[in-house]
This record gives sequence, C-alpha cells and structure tokens, in this order.
Amino acid sequence: MFKRIATFFAAALLMLAVGIGALLAFNLRGEAPLPEIAAPFQSSPAQIERGRYLALAGNCAGCHTTRGGAPFAGGLGIGTPFGTIYASNITPQPQQGIGEWSSDHFWRAMHNGRSRDGHLLYPAFPYPSFTRLTREDSDALYAFLRSVPPSDRQNTPHALRFPYNTQLALAGWRALFFKPGEFVPDPQRSAAWNRGAYLVQGPGHCVACHGARNAMGATIDGRGLAGAPVPGENWYAPSLSDIHEAGVAQWPVKEIVALLGTGTAPRASVSGPMADVVWASTQHLDEADLTAIATYLRELPGTSSRALRGQEAGAGSRKARDAATMARGAAIYDQRCAYCHGAQGEGQRGAFPPLAGRRAVTMEDPTNLVQVVRHGGYLPATAGNPRPAGMPPFGQVLDEADIAAVLTYIRASWGNDAPPVGLREAMKR
Repeated sequence: MFKRIATFFAAALLMLAVGIGALLAFNLRGEAPLPEIAAPFQSSPAQIERGRYLALAGNCAGCHTTRGGAPFAGGLGIGTPFGTIYASNITPQPQQGIGEWSSDHFWRAMHNGRSRDGHLLYPAFPYPSFTRLTREDSDALYAFLRSVPPSDRQNTPHALRFPYNTQLALAGWRALFFKPGEFVPDPQRSAAWNRGAYLVQGPGHCVACHGARNAMGATIDGRGLAGAPVPGENWYAPSLSDIHEAGVAQWPVKEIVALLGTGTAPRASVSGPMADVVWASTQHLDEADLTAIATYLRELPGTSSRALRGQEAGAGSRKARDAATMARGAAIYDQRCAYCHGAQGEGQRGAFPPLAGRRAVTMEDPTNLVQVVRHGGYLPATAGNPRPAGMPPFGQVLDEADIAAVLTYIRASWGNDAPPVGLREAMKR
C-alpha cells in the first residue's frame, strides 16, 4: 500500500515538474539572455525625434500620463474585467521610472513583456502588439523616454482580484495567448500597405480596442479588428472591417486621412475614446503615414455584423417598434434635437452631422449613441479643425426611458432601419 502511495506521489511530482517546466519554457520562448554588462547607449537628436514621433503614434502619454500629471509619470487606472491596472512611471527617474533600465531591458519589455527585474508584465501594456516593433524603433523610443523630465511619482499597485494578481496566473495566460513575434512585410503588397500594417499592428496597437476578445481578455485569432467594447470604458470600438460599422473599404483614401488627421470627414466624425486618440496621436502623424494607414485599412478583409446576426438589410423593418415609444421619441427629438440635426435628420453641413443614413446611428450596438446623448459628443480640436462643433449632454434632462425612446425614433426614421434601443441598453453608463 505504501509503495502504491509513494508511486502516486512520485508520478504527481513528476507531472508537476513537467508542467512547471513547460510553463517556464513557454514564457521564455523567443527571449534572448541579457548581456551581463549593458553596452553604453548613445542617442542622437535624430533618434530622439524618431522616438518622440513613435510615442505619438502609439499614444504612450494617453495611458502613462494622468490629467494634470507629469508627462509619462504613470498613475492612470485602466479598468479590466479582472480589476484595475495602473500605468507605470516610464520617465528616466532611477527608482520609480526606467532610469536604471538598459536599452536591452526596454527591448525585452516591448518584445517579451518582461520588466527589468524579470517579472511578467500585464498585457494592459500592449506588448502583444509592441512585440512587432523593430529593435531600431524600440531603441528610438527608449532614447526619447530618457530625454523627458524625470518624475519621482511612485507607482500605484495594481488592484486585481485573486488569482489574476499572481505571476503564476499571468504565466498561464501568456503560455496560452502570447508568443513573441516580429512584423514580416508582405512582398505581394505595396510599401504603403506594409507601412500601414506595421503602424496599425505594432506601435498603433489598434487591436487593443478594436479587437474582439475571449473570456480571458485575449484577442481572438482570426477576428482581427472586428470590434469590441473598449476595456474599462462604456464605449464600443466599432469593427474596422465591417462597412456597417467603421470599415472604410468604400472610402477614398483622402477621406480616411482627413478623419484620422482632423477628426472629421464627409461620412463620419470621431467622439469618445477615438476623439482622444485623434487629438493625442493620429493628428500628429505625417501625411505619408496617414496615407499608409488608410491604404491598409481599406484592404482589410470585409465582414458584416448584420450578416453574422442574420440581419442583412432587406425589405421592411427588421424589428417592429412600439408606437407609443416612437411618439415619445418624436416629441423629444423635436424639442431637443431638431434645431441642430434638422427636422428630417439632415444636419447642418460643416457643423452638425446628419442622422439620416449615418452608420454611427444604425450600428447594431447602440452603446456609443447612449453615451453621446447622456454625456455629450465632442470632436477633438485639431490643427485641421481647430474649432469643432460639439453636442451638449442631455443626461441631466432625459431619463433612461427618454433616451431609449429618442434613439429608437432616430434609428427608425428618414430611411434608417436599426433595432430599437431598450431600457437596459439605455442604462449603460
């Protein structure tokens, strides 16, 4: 009997050792040993400027700077389904920041998701995208961050629930969902397409918001930029491959460039988190890079949210609307909305967008509409559009039933044919 028990425990220990070894191997794949002595790092003004541009392309300050705080000093809380992760101090301060990091440490963080002291980083820092950066671009970012004023702001500990706050759980996640990689240009595509693909997939990390995710928070292979709720925000990042959401396959390149560079274009304008991205990031990119991004986005494989839901547009309404709700919505629209957006939803050119035939209005997911009605809609002030018109918030005068009614009315009028908005959807904050 004792022999059988001993054999069982020996087998269990062997399996545990094998499991730990496999987990360790998965988390070390593609990771080169650091040199024992860091090579001196000398940066040039050109390299620092390149890093500054890349920091804008990646909107690094958007996560690593709190409102009114020192640039890149961290502290911003990023909500996730597993708790809150706080962005770290990445100024060159030695104790709190990255002042003691070598360029190899920085490259390992970007490429492998591992900190200077060896602990694994949470993918809220989007190293699953940054792993595609070239070493040259990583070194340029490192050079730029070494040039910013140091801040002694202490890093805020993450507030994650057990077991997500353990390195073991993170190691398991990485073993399943992360593999270091690199950007490989497609020789069958143009130089502009490849540059756009690099910016979107790498420094721009667009998949961090627009990528569909599984229950463990990992982006789903094969779904690409198919749209998803924005982590920690009550907004929906629409699909960039669906012409019914934010796909631009049918747009001319110059309109995509205008939207990314100014925040507004003839067919759409940005609001919510994307307005912040345009203001802090894409408006600062040069026209060649905006054109490259537009070239890449125009050629994304197309999908259709309506087809996926078996709701391709056809004759007649896709869902009947309650007559009383429509009447209530019409009255609210006439009182609150028609002055700017027009009695027939036609809008005012150059000021207030039309609501008739606008895909932001008829998208299957009404989350963004609820947010705009409740909290207001504001375009970013950009060099190309320095004094944009904005929409005031109505959450203080309209309750959930009012918001549901007016949006149901707008989504069913002037040729629009989108599902009604229910009370539950209107309660999204």
